[in-house]
Amino acid sequence: MCLVEQKAWPLLALAACFHETGAVSAATNWKVPKWPFLLGDALLLGMAFFIVWKSPHPISQWETIACLAAAALAAIVGAAPFVLDYRAILRVVEVNALSEVAGKIQDLERLATQINAATDEWTNVQTQAEKISNEAKAISDRMTEEVRQFSEFIQKMNDSEKAALRLEVGKLRRGEAEWLQVLVRILDHVFALRAAAVHSSQPRIAEQVTHFQNACCDAARRVGVAPFVAEPNELFNPDCHQALDEKSKRPANATIAEMVGVGYTFQGKLLRPALVRLKENGTAKHDEEQLSLEPTEST
Repeated sequence: MCLVEQKAWPLLALAACFHETGAVSAATNWKVPKWPFLLGDALLLGMAFFIVWKSPHPISQWETIACLAAAALAAIVGAAPFVLDYRAILRVVEVNALSEVAGKIQDLERLATQINAATDEWTNVQTQAEKISNEAKAISDRMTEEVRQFSEFIQKMNDSEKAALRLEVGKLRRGEAEWLQVLVRILDHVFALRAAAVHSSQPRIAEQVTHFQNACCDAARRVGVAPFVAEPNELFNPDCHQALDEKSKRPANATIAEMVGVGYTFQGKLLRPALVRLKENGTAKHDEEQLSLEPTEST
């Protein structure tokens, strides 16, 4: 289909008819053929020259007007294709501008569609995020409750275990105190037996009893009970010695006359001090009373 029909205006028709799929916006398809206008321009100028050449001189007024009219018409005809090209270029610019605007409008429509789709997606994402946040908060609350219940359970177990351990420790301490008392009483009896053997004037019996006492002391050391003795002429130490007569005054540098009862330590701690008789004015106190060697209670 032609934009301007060639039958109606064959000389001013466009250079080419647009195909249905042709490039309408191409500037070369909108140019006007210039050869008909140039031919008309040459004919008009030739006609004016012919009038001037054939007319008698001086030429008349009407001949001058005809020459001027032919020259003016020739100028108009010569400029017509350029004016038409300029108008065609303006139309092409307008068409291109409109097509660009239409394309941008279509792009804007597609962008608006994409924005709407993205908004819908963001709304869905936000909804899912709120659901996930609520579920995470619920899970966190359940975990906190489980941790609290587990902590209470562990605390109850610890309390019950501590109570059981305290009960067992109490039982062990009572049992320890009982067997320490029994062991100390046995060692006291062994010490008394050795003292009696030494005073019996029978060296063989005293030697055997001494071996028996050493064996008993070694067995006691295996469980942490260590007996210790106070040597005669040793300075009195109130931290590990106990005077037989505590009510009487003793000098500052009191010395031990003899040991009456053995002292004991348990695992490095003093269990019972050694019972001793002190010297008085440089001589031992000689009394006639017999001391009982019954074992004392352990502290």
